Amino acid sequence: MSLDDGLVSSRPRLVAAFLETPVPIYLETFRATVAPADCDHLGHMNVQHYFRAVSDGMFAVMVRLGLTPEEIRRRGLSFAVVRAETEFHHELFPGDVIALESTILKVGGRSATFHHRLRNLSTDDLVMSTEFKCVLLQLGKKQAAVIPRDIRDAAAEHFATEI
Repeated sequence: MSLDDGLVSSRPRLVAAFLETPVPIYLETFRATVAPADCDHLGHMNVQHYFRAVSDGMFAVMVRLGLTPEEIRRRGLSFAVVRAETEFHHELFPGDVIALESTILKVGGRSATFHHRLRNLSTDDLVMSTEFKCVLLQLGKKQAAVIPRDIRDAAAEHFATEI
């Protein structure tokens, strides 16, 4: 058996595994028009407003997961960011209309990884992308909680997330 034989025989398994991996579904979770007050003295949207869009988008994601404001209060559970990795691709200016699309890349035992991409709707440019690792926080105890089955099922249903 040659080295090539081993590589060739493993390719169908790699392709099959790739084809079985769900492709994440992105949903629009925030839309706004950049206001002059959102901009700094350099004339472009200040970084805080990029993260405001993502923060608002996270609440829209949580609603899709069944964590409405009422459920957050009742259950005492909410996702909280523990790590963020962000890239800024293009500037935004007053009058630009933006939309945030969000998905869930992974759901673990007590954490989930979310990905958000912010677009300028006029140009379709990707202006910012960020990946958030979040824990499901027990609000009263300030401790990570195990992610319940109903939240996992909602992630799989709405975002094609592997759980």
